Amino acid sequence: MRYRMLGDTSVRVSEVGFGVWTVSTGWWGEVVDERSVRLLRLARERGINYFDTADTYGSGKGETLLADAGFASGHVRDEVVISTKIGYDFYNHTARRGQQERPQDWSEDFIRFALEQSLKRLDTDYIDFLQLHNTKMDAIDNDALFGLMEQFKDEGKVRAYGVALGPKIGWLEEGVKAMRERRVDGVQMIHNILEQDPGRSLIEAARDTNTSLLVRVPHSSGMLEGNYDENTTFAQNDHRRHRPKEWLTEGLKKIEQLSFLTESGERTLGQAALKFILAAPEVASTLPNIYDEKHIDEFASAPETPDLTVEELARIEELYDHGFGLEEQSAVRK
Repeated sequence: MRYRMLGDTSVRVSEVGFGVWTVSTGWWGEVVDERSVRLLRLARERGINYFDTADTYGSGKGETLLADAGFASGHVRDEVVISTKIGYDFYNHTARRGQQERPQDWSEDFIRFALEQSLKRLDTDYIDFLQLHNTKMDAIDNDALFGLMEQFKDEGKVRAYGVALGPKIGWLEEGVKAMRERRVDGVQMIHNILEQDPGRSLIEAARDTNTSLLVRVPHSSGMLEGNYDENTTFAQNDHRRHRPKEWLTEGLKKIEQLSFLTESGERTLGQAALKFILAAPEVASTLPNIYDEKHIDEFASAPETPDLTVEELARIEELYDHGFGLEEQSAVRK
């Protein structure tokens, strides 16, 4: 495993992190707490030290799982980087069918309350990296909110803070403004070989402001793991089941054109997808979806595989800029 610093802070994170969403929400298939704890501990043994969760994941389960894994006790606490997110008021608003997002509350009373609740569930007295969860522009423009983040630092409850962009891909203006005007330590975004916008622009802003980026969905919801085929199906409770069939068929056509990344046999497609993201020095860590031991072995060893060459990166850029040739193919058929 290799490690990078989070912005100008003293927080050192593994290039491959562990997004606890996968093993705590049930949106990526069935989850069993004992199995989730075992995977978290195994990941740490393999050198992963950055664990990213949120208070809303499983209504707090994502945080309690980290405590159950023993990450808050003794010397282990000093060896792991615990990252969580706050901002959604799931305490007073339950999710309703068809409603993807609960209301957000950026008031001082609520944010301080939410932080204290997270600290209790994590069984720790400080959070290494606190993120404001899926910030819209109203939060980015809130002077008092970012003043409160600085207070948390002064109180020793937070070592670093930033924003997580979402829930879906996008939010370029919010991310750039957070980096340029709020001087956050880190910004979490969606970015991968198949979905490079607005990630490219966010990387440029991070370079200008010396801000670190944390990248989730590096495998484009599993597409870049290289395990799908045209007959792949997903369980009823798997969020990927709700994607249109074209997402799978077109994604497979794009994957076929990336075979040059694995032809040497020195890296898998899943590892190459991580190396693509890590080719940007502005990226501090990646957050692949880890849901079995095989993924820990594969992804944790990705940093030691060969870096993507300048030629490989240029070829990826050309493929993306030309829509992986799918538009041209469609035009020919017409």
